[in-house]
Amino acid sequence: MGELKVDKHVQYILSVEKKKDSFEALVMEHLRMNGAYWGLTTLDLLQNVASVDQEEVISWLMSCWDRESGGFAGTIGLDPHLLYTLSAVQILALLNRFDVLDIEMISEYVAGLQNEDGSFSGDMWGEIDTRFSYCAIFCLSILHCLDKINVGKAVNYILSCKNLDGGFGATPGGESHAGQIFCCVGALSITGSLHHVDRDLLGWWLCERQCPDGGLNGRPEKLADVCYSWWVLSSLIMIDRVHWIDKSKLTEYILNCQDSENGGISDRPDNAVDVFHTYFGVAGLSLMEYPGLKPIDPAYALPIDVVNRIFFSKF
Repeated sequence: MGELKVDKHVQYILSVEKKKDSFEALVMEHLRMNGAYWGLTTLDLLQNVASVDQEEVISWLMSCWDRESGGFAGTIGLDPHLLYTLSAVQILALLNRFDVLDIEMISEYVAGLQNEDGSFSGDMWGEIDTRFSYCAIFCLSILHCLDKINVGKAVNYILSCKNLDGGFGATPGGESHAGQIFCCVGALSITGSLHHVDRDLLGWWLCERQCPDGGLNGRPEKLADVCYSWWVLSSLIMIDRVHWIDKSKLTEYILNCQDSENGGISDRPDNAVDVFHTYFGVAGLSLMEYPGLKPIDPAYALPIDVVNRIFFSKF
């Protein structure tokens, strides 16, 4: 088995921000807030977050804040959305800079997106998805503002998206998918509602995602993809069934997806690398306690020391 090329991955992540005029950067510009979260969290897991100019990051991040609604956009000048608001809050948690936030306004923005049935819209346009339930519950929890929503209704809506195979979909009746399962299980974990999950049934569905090459897929009959090293593993850890997969084979699969020369991790061996898969590959290795990596919280997707600081000390 190879080893994680820590220095190469740090150099790769730092180089991505400098390529603002590349094709990849331009087509991903609307996701830049998400990309900043993926990159910065990877650096922290690799114990190198000090290599970035944190004040520059915060200055850019706050320029994406919409002062009218209280939410954050994916980049400057776009509409705010729960997905980007979550990434912004995660970044500021990582950097220990909640002091720059208007917590009351942001929490009101998030709470205002809850619908009568307990679901959440992603933004003012009204799309509903269990991803947004997770985003809202995460944001309000880490800001100590969960009392601003009807948690019972939020939990019941998530449970209405549970399927006969034990998994969860994006909406009631939607196909079970590992990414949606993470969002639903994560939200249930944060709200203390995991007793509603059939752990054996869901654990079976999740462990069946391991492919012959050792990687994990998101649905039956799909190819393995490094990102599911996070979505599947974190869910298995939260329901205490992670011992049902072969961790050594998964570790080998992730390491085989590295670009050993230029850094970065791809979805599959020999494919092009990107920040998204680099983060989820490193995060997956962290969940498996790979040597030298900071441990990550499976529900909050942040290093455990960051989560402990937020919940066990005042800010």
